[in-house]
Amino acid sequence: MPRKLELTTIYISVYIHNEVPDKPRVDRLLPLKLKLFHILLALADGPKHGYAVMQEVRERSDGAVRLWPTGLYGAFRDLEKTGLIVETKKRPAPDEDDQRRRYYELTPLGRVTLDAEVGRLKNLVNFALGTRLARQTRRA
Repeated sequence: MPRKLELTTIYISVYIHNEVPDKPRVDRLLPLKLKLFHILLALADGPKHGYAVMQEVRERSDGAVRLWPTGLYGAFRDLEKTGLIVETKKRPAPDEDDQRRRYYELTPLGRVTLDAEVGRLKNLVNFALGTRLARQTRRA
């Protein structure tokens, strides 16, 4: 019996520390590359096809971030391999859809990773605002 308890304890320890095989640790995925962050953010409200993601990123960034099809679909492939997004079969009504489009959505891991990155960026901005330079800039 004691041997079985030891194995259970080891498994629980590994599980608690998020080191279960085949499940990447969120902290190892951070910081996200800018384009990956924008893609996950675009998918946060629900499934979208590639062109809709490109448009949303361009609009949200006032044109500062532009995704081109080759880079976008390469990023989709990387995000799928990492388990952050999946191609979904959820589609809009046929009269609002084009069958050639591929729709993508966040996975639970993708949502957790996006939340973690947003938290990381918030902390960074809060730190920057707390520096003496930032305080001097706000007074000017």
